[in-house]
This record gives sequence, structure tokens and C-alpha cells, in this order.
Amino acid sequence: MSRLLLVCAICVAALAVPWQMWAFVTQRRRRRARWTRRALLFLALGTGVLSGRIEPALAQTADSPPTAAPAAQAGTAETTVAGPKADAQQFGFFRRLFNAYVDEFKDTGESGPEPPRRAMPSPWDGPFPGSEYQGYPLIGVPYSTKQWPLMKALSGTAIGDWMNENRISVYGWFTGEGNWSSSSHSNLVDSYWIDPNTPNLDQALIRVERPVDSVQQDHIDWGFRSTWFYGIDYRYTTAGGWFSDQLLKHNYLYGYDPTEQYVDVYFPRVAQGMIVRVGRWIATPDIETQFAPDNYMGSHSLLFTYDTYTQTGVMASFQLSKNWMVQAGVHAGTDMAPWYAGAVPTGFLGVRWVAPSNNDSVYLVLNSINTAKFQRFTLDGQPAGHDNFNYLVGTWTHRFTPMIFTATESYYMWQRDAVVGGTPSIGPVRSFGGGGGIGKDLPGLSNTYGILNYTLFGLSKRDYLTVRNEWWRDERGERSGFKSTYTSNSLGWSHALSDVFIIRPEVGYFHSYDTKAFDLGNKNYLWQGGIDVTLRY
Repeated sequence: MSRLLLVCAICVAALAVPWQMWAFVTQRRRRRARWTRRALLFLALGTGVLSGRIEPALAQTADSPPTAAPAAQAGTAETTVAGPKADAQQFGFFRRLFNAYVDEFKDTGESGPEPPRRAMPSPWDGPFPGSEYQGYPLIGVPYSTKQWPLMKALSGTAIGDWMNENRISVYGWFTGEGNWSSSSHSNLVDSYWIDPNTPNLDQALIRVERPVDSVQQDHIDWGFRSTWFYGIDYRYTTAGGWFSDQLLKHNYLYGYDPTEQYVDVYFPRVAQGMIVRVGRWIATPDIETQFAPDNYMGSHSLLFTYDTYTQTGVMASFQLSKNWMVQAGVHAGTDMAPWYAGAVPTGFLGVRWVAPSNNDSVYLVLNSINTAKFQRFTLDGQPAGHDNFNYLVGTWTHRFTPMIFTATESYYMWQRDAVVGGTPSIGPVRSFGGGGGIGKDLPGLSNTYGILNYTLFGLSKRDYLTVRNEWWRDERGERSGFKSTYTSNSLGWSHALSDVFIIRPEVGYFHSYDTKAFDLGNKNYLWQGGIDVTLRY
């Protein structure tokens, strides 16, 4: 096992060295890129050193037969402590954490028997990030009991035992990526991997949560989730009022974001179960998601790039039967907190259906319904504003086999009196894009719409292929900043060395048909390849 960790270290180092060379050749020597590369090299070397030091001990343990414990001396009582408490007493925290990672690499990826559930059976039997049809939150689905390495290391301690007894867990991940592209300045109008030919820290995330038990129908239950992360991806999850000055006033490349901050209350005797959610949550309808290991690929589609990321308000989900769920809510508008200057009361309606055969699912959501008028205000004395588009979005998913499925998403989005480029940042113009203040006025109605397909092929318990294709149109440039029709076609492979270590290489081609939209308006196309690596803890 230590040899496997050593190989992983070498692989990480092998990725870090070319990234150093790319940075030297392209003379992209920004401070954050330098520190990212140094951190990757330090991590790789440190893992290698640990692996080398542990390997002889592991080998000796594996080759040597167990020895009996010495007999207790006469007149002396012998006391033994077994289980997590014994580990906590015998080993330090970091040793237990290391052992937890070793155990993860021994895992074959096979899952045990599924716990009881009231919802339809899980449609997948593969290595995919999710195990359910599109919909969120789901009622009657058992919550995950997976313990990640940090919780394993805490088990047996006072705080760890208290958390386990109260169904509270803490975990997270680090995701970094390196990309190479045909762009020289920026990979915009695509998202997330916007800094071309450069390694970046996407997400350093920590989450504390208590999931509700919505399978039982005996009592009211409650839960919560608090998710924070730091990285380049904050540029897309940022919502007005949630520490948004980092982007909307300063246009920083890196920042932090409290992406999820909510409380759930489960009422088992309302319909077949109701969950009321209060706080900030991830927008529900998309195939793609904001969090790296939950997404099928490292990069994102244009259709996903320009819709809602989070909402803050109150949402109620009602399970009517195993096949039907309906939702309703009120929030403060697309990516806005209620206390933000542009906030406006906004309605939300959703319906989810799963076929009795369990081979098809449809999820239709009116994600925002209000005046649909761009919100204008001043920020630090400068003209500013925030998008307030309305849109209807739907996803249809079809299962061919438990290892092969396809999901198709489409939306129609509209906004009145918008501006070119949408929500502005009044910060300085940066080489990677953004900043410069509010865009040109677009009086009247602006429309944006498109269609996206993901088709997934499970290859093994640890591998799958993703094919992503889309067609998307921004009629007046209200979202992307360019009036154009776009297509993109991408292919990705995901390989999990274990549940805690995932690598995902991919390649994609994006095209703008009506104008030069990519590379800050210098090209009408984008070739983009890359690889992201996620380490869970």
C-alpha cells in the first residue's frame, strides 16, 4: 500500500514539474501560481518521504506472524481497550489520519448492502459522483454514513465521539487543476478554468453537517450544513451580500465563499414527508454542480456557467409518492442575499417525477419568477447592478443500464433592461478577465437559451467516461458579454484511485459562431485540455 502512495506522490510530482515548465515558458509568474506549484511539489515530496519511511514498517508487519502479548505479571490486573478509543490512545492524530488514508487505498470500491429507503431504488451501479436522479433535497433516501479520513482520525476522541453520537460530521477536499488552451489571456467565456495554461487551486473546502433522517416516519428531525471554501472557483459561486466585495468590488482571482449555510427541518407526516430548508443552498435543477468531486467533469458547460449558482431564502419540498415530489419557495433572487442592495422577493416552483420502471426521470423547475428587471444601484459611488433574470429549466434523464445513462438539460432565460455581460465587477480589469464596471445598456427584453447533454459510460467501479455536448445562444450578450450562438463538445475520463483520490483528464472544443468571444474577444474558438485532482479528507 505504501508503494501505491509512493507512486501517487511521483505522479503528483510529475504533474507539478510540467506546470513549472509551462509557467516558465509562458512567463506567467503571478504570486499565487508560484505558491500553488510550490505547494504541489511540497505535498508530493512530503507524501513520498512518508511513504518511504512507512514502507519498511508495513512490510515487516505484513511478513511477520503475530506475536502473543506477554503474560500479565502475578498480582497485576491487565486492562485492554479495543476499537477507536484504543487507536486514539495509542496513536497521535496525524498517525491515525495517515492510517485512515492507507485504509482507503485498500478499499476495492465495492459497496455493501444498501440501507433501508422509502424512495425508488438508486438507478446507478457505477462509479459516478451521484447515485440518484436529479433532484434536491430528496426525501426517503438514506443519508450517507461514509466516514472520510478526518472523521476516522477523530473517532475515539471526546469531540469525535460526541460528533458521531449526534450524527455530525466534518470533512472536505482539495481540488487543483492545470489546463492548456488555445487562449493567451483568458479561457472566458467558459468558466472555472479561466486562467489559461496555468495550475490553480480550485477549491480548498471544509464542511460541517448533520443530515436529516428522512427515511424514518416516527418523529420530526433536523439537520444543517455549513460549507466554506477558498479558491479560484469562488468567482462563480459568489452571491451579492455573502462576502461579495472580493469579486464585485476588487475582482480578485482567488477568494473564499460560504457557499452553503442552511438548516433543514423534516416533517414525516406532511404528505409522505416534507423538508423545509432555510438559508443559502445550491440551486437545484442543473445536471452540473458547483462542487468539484460532485461534478462529472472538471470543466463546465456554457449553459451551466450562466445560470443561477445559489439562492438564499426558504424552500419546502414535499414527497407525494415514490414517483412524485413538488417544491415551492421564496428567495432573494439569483445569487443574492436578502440584505444585498439588489435583492428582490423571488418565487420558486419545482416538480420531479421518476418513472415506475426507474429508467426515466424528469425534473422541471421555474427557478426564479419576479419582475425580471435588472437591478441597478451604486457601489462605492460607482454605477453597479445585479442580474435578476427569470428562467424555466428542465432535465430529462434516461437510464440504459445501471452503468450507462444520458441526461439532457434545457432552459429559457429572460431579463428586462439588462446590461452587456451581466452582473458587473467595479474592480480593476485583470488579465484573466472581469472588472471595469457596468456594461452597455440593453433596453427591452433579452433572451438566453440552450440545450445540454451528458452521456456517461461506467467502465469499472473506479472509472467512467463522460461525453458532453451543448448548443447555447446569448441573443444580445446579456450573459456572456457577446451576442452569439455557441457550441461545445467535450470528452472526459474520471479515475478514482480510491474514494479519497480522484484524477480527471479531459479535452474540449468551444466555438462562437457570430463573433470573437473567447480569449477576451480575440478568438472565436477555444481548445481546452486539462486535468484536475481531488483529495478528500
